[in-house]
Amino acid sequence: MATKMKAIAVLTSGGDAPGMNAAVRAVVRTGLFYGVRVVGIQRGFNGLLSGEVVEMNLRSVSDIIHRGGTILYTARSPEFNTPAGVQQAASTCRSLGIDGVVVIGGDGSFRGARDLTEAGIRCIGVPGTIDNDIASSEYTIGFDTAMNTAVQMVDRLRDTMESHDRCSVVQVMGRRCGDLALQTGIAVGATSILVPEVPFDFRKDIIDRMRFTQKTGKKHFIIVVAEGVGGVEKLAEDIQRETGIESRATILGHVQRGGSPTLRDRVVGSEMGSLAATLLYQGKENRVVVMRGGKIVDLDITEALAMKRAFNKNLYDIALKISI
Repeated sequence: MATKMKAIAVLTSGGDAPGMNAAVRAVVRTGLFYGVRVVGIQRGFNGLLSGEVVEMNLRSVSDIIHRGGTILYTARSPEFNTPAGVQQAASTCRSLGIDGVVVIGGDGSFRGARDLTEAGIRCIGVPGTIDNDIASSEYTIGFDTAMNTAVQMVDRLRDTMESHDRCSVVQVMGRRCGDLALQTGIAVGATSILVPEVPFDFRKDIIDRMRFTQKTGKKHFIIVVAEGVGGVEKLAEDIQRETGIESRATILGHVQRGGSPTLRDRVVGSEMGSLAATLLYQGKENRVVVMRGGKIVDLDITEALAMKRAFNKNLYDIALKISI
């Protein structure tokens, strides 16, 4: 296929997510397959502003698919979020001979990709965030690994809860999106799951459920709370005061971002990264690679950013029925 694309770049932006390295690797090797020069931009849009660029080759991305984090590092860039910053970034691309950029990150990163495209540099976005909070995509790179990490941590907490007949209130990540809390909660058999999308009643959704299960012989409890709901310390205190059950709060925090990516994140990251590089080679721009109907496809970034995320209420209702 004829193309004027001579060099492309790849960067990771926003919070790191397991599987980003798989996507970077796929971008680099797919670009090289097409005979295109590939460079890596370090520290996200910040690195684009300062010219932190490294040449990439086949061996640059050897032995990284199993590693968490991102070999290109990542950072947030307030300076880039200004018209002057976008123009400076576009100027840096031109001076370095970069014709297009693959941007791996969340919605904020996609907005940056759209702005850079409008400034004359072709961009393709790839969704990488553990929260699974991008409306246009059913799945984001890092989500599966984060869930598995959270499940492992809660399973370990369960050992001490069973030993002491305690209630453990566990906060997982997810400021705007409760997917991580919902699926983790189901996987660990949580008595209650609190998410930003569904208002909760302390007595009905927590205390009454605990007391019902007590009558059936249950003596230890797990409450999974999304970060966007918060207040786990006070929640644990209120549960202990109301029920007399010793209750402890645990915030899993950034441990959920780390670790070797799961098979799913390695494969999906590879698929998405490869398609992103292919789209640039084909001369496409202002697109985002997403999962829709279980397939990896591409959408217009502006269209994707306008989409509203749908919470899986059916799965939430299932959790209410079986986690009791």
